[in-house]
Amino acid sequence: MAPGKKCIIERLNAGEVVIGDGGFVFALEKRGYVKAGPWTPEASVTHPEAVRQLHREFLRAGSNVMQTFTFYASDDKLENRGQNLRLSGAQINEAACDLAREVASEGDAMVAGGVCQTPSYLSCKSEIEVKAIFKKQLEVFMKKNVDFLIAEYFEHVEEAEWAVQVLKTSGKPVAASLCIGPEGDMHGVSPGECAVRLVKAGAQIVGVNCHFDPMTCVKTVKMMKEGVEKARLKAHYMVQPLAYHTPDCNCQGFIDLPEFPFALEPRILTRWDMHTYARVAYKAGIRFIGGCCGFEPYHIRAIAEELSTERGIMPPASEKHGMWGAGLEMHTKPWVRARARRDYWEHLSPASGRPTCPSMSTPEGWGVTKGHADLLQHKEATSTQEMKHVLEMQKKTKSSA
Repeated sequence: MAPGKKCIIERLNAGEVVIGDGGFVFALEKRGYVKAGPWTPEASVTHPEAVRQLHREFLRAGSNVMQTFTFYASDDKLENRGQNLRLSGAQINEAACDLAREVASEGDAMVAGGVCQTPSYLSCKSEIEVKAIFKKQLEVFMKKNVDFLIAEYFEHVEEAEWAVQVLKTSGKPVAASLCIGPEGDMHGVSPGECAVRLVKAGAQIVGVNCHFDPMTCVKTVKMMKEGVEKARLKAHYMVQPLAYHTPDCNCQGFIDLPEFPFALEPRILTRWDMHTYARVAYKAGIRFIGGCCGFEPYHIRAIAEELSTERGIMPPASEKHGMWGAGLEMHTKPWVRARARRDYWEHLSPASGRPTCPSMSTPEGWGVTKGHADLLQHKEATSTQEMKHVLEMQKKTKSSA
C-alpha cells in the first residue's frame, strides 16, 4: 500500500464503506474499445487512454477500488474460438496493473488484481491445469504489487475455490465473488454453502457480482452471510451487481435474456434506484459495495452520495450534481424546477417509452453447464457446423417454451 493508505481489510474491520468501481467490459464495449463476444481486455494495451479515463471517472465518482482491467485476461480465453490478438495474458495484465495504479495514486483508492472463470474449467481441464492459469496471472499481480486480489465472476464454486487457493499463496487479502443468484451456482450449490467453501479456501471477503440486479444480489449475499454465520466462520461481504433490472431471470442470470447483450438499455437502473440499492446493501451488513455490467460512473456517484454520511465525504463528481436534483432549481422552465426535490424522484415510476414492448422476457436457458458438449471450448474459430447446431438448438428451445 502507498504510505498513509489503509488496506482493504483494515478498512472493513473498522466498519468503513468501501465503494467499488463499475462494469469496464460493458462500458468500454459501448465506447468502442471492447468486442462483444470474447469480452477480452486488450484495450489495456491497445487503447490505454480509454481505460485510464474510465478509471478516473470512477475515482471521481467515489470509487475506493481501481480494479485492474483483467477480466478474461487468461491465455486460454485470449486464444479461444479464433481469437488472435497477438498479445499475451502477461502483457495485458501488466498494462492493466500500471493503469490502475496510476489512477489509484491520484486519490484514496486501492488496486485490486482480478481473475475470473476460464474456458479450461468449462472444458473439464484438471485442477492442476486450471490453477496453473491463475498462477500465471498471480505472478503479474505480485510483480506489480497490487493491494489485494479478487476472484470474481465464477458460475461454479469449485473453480472459485481453486482460484482462491492460488491467490491466497500471495499473502495478500483475497476477495471471492460468484456470479450466482438465490438458486446457487450452476451445479446447485446453495449461496450459503458456496460462501462457507470460499471462506474455508481462504477468502476474507465473499459475495456476488454480475448476472443479477442489485436487490437479487443483496438477497443472495444475505444468504451467504447466514451460511457463514451458521458455520461459525467470519468474513466480510461484497456486492457488485448489474445495473439492469432482472426480475425475469433464472439461475443463469441475464445472459439467458433474449436482450443480452445488445438490447438491455430499457432495463437500466436510474441513479435513484442506486440510492435504494446502496442503503439496502448497507443495512444488510455489506460494506464493499460496487457495480458490474451496466454501471457507469454516475451510478457509483449515487452510491457514494447515499452513503456520504457514513463515509464522511462526498465524491468530487458531486460538485456537478445537486443532491436529489437540487441543481434543477437553476432550470429555466418552472415545471422542471418543481422536480428539484427528493420526494419527486423517490416516488417516480419511469416510463419506458415503448408502448408495444413487454415488461419482462422469457429467458432462453438451455440447461447446460460444465461437462456438457456444447460448452467445450477450443482455439479454432466457431465452425459453420457449430453455428448450425446452436441455431437448431435455439429454435428447438423456443418451440418448447
